[in-house]
Amino acid sequence: MSANALISQLRSLRNEANIASQLRFGITPRTEQLGIPVPALRELAREHRRDHSLALDLWASDINEARILATFVADPARLTRDQSERWVRECDNWALTDAFAFLVDRTPFAATKALLWSTRQGEFMKRAAFSTMAGLAVHQKDLPDDVFLTFFPAITRESIDDRNFVKKSVNWALRQIGKRNPRLRKAAIAEAKAIAKIDSPAARWIAKDALRELKK
Repeated sequence: MSANALISQLRSLRNEANIASQLRFGITPRTEQLGIPVPALRELAREHRRDHSLALDLWASDINEARILATFVADPARLTRDQSERWVRECDNWALTDAFAFLVDRTPFAATKALLWSTRQGEFMKRAAFSTMAGLAVHQKDLPDDVFLTFFPAITRESIDDRNFVKKSVNWALRQIGKRNPRLRKAAIAEAKAIAKIDSPAARWIAKDALRELKK
């Protein structure tokens, strides 16, 4: 199926009630929004897995759901560092950002990009950093602990960022790293306790929420 045909199919699924619901949950893209649920997009993606050319065309459509679909059909082996830089700069809501991060976490440069993006100022670029860290913690079972230990300085440094979609992703990364194994759980708890001492409402929230889950 061509990108144009798939985009026509997406537009036929437009749902105004879902758009209103997404807006209430902070999904406010600058691009066209169709209100298609993620499970429906995943179902559409099944027939087009690893079709990287299709993914590029879908992303270029400037339709939010087409861009999310692009992250589902893209081939991580063909995702380049330059392309990931272009796409991360165009992420404009948390749903697209997290879908993009779950594509990046399947690349060999995921950890490097996560650390780099954590230094950027854009809200969704910074969210992409920590969503990628969380994705690596969940999906990449064979990564050594040392990879995740290198994320802690960035997590602590950015814990003072009180923007909602940033602090939630920082918290997410910390919790998911801590849930990988006993060694990382101990390290994440220690890091959360250090974050709790920072004079910042965002840091205190991140630490309290993470400790509540990691100490269960």
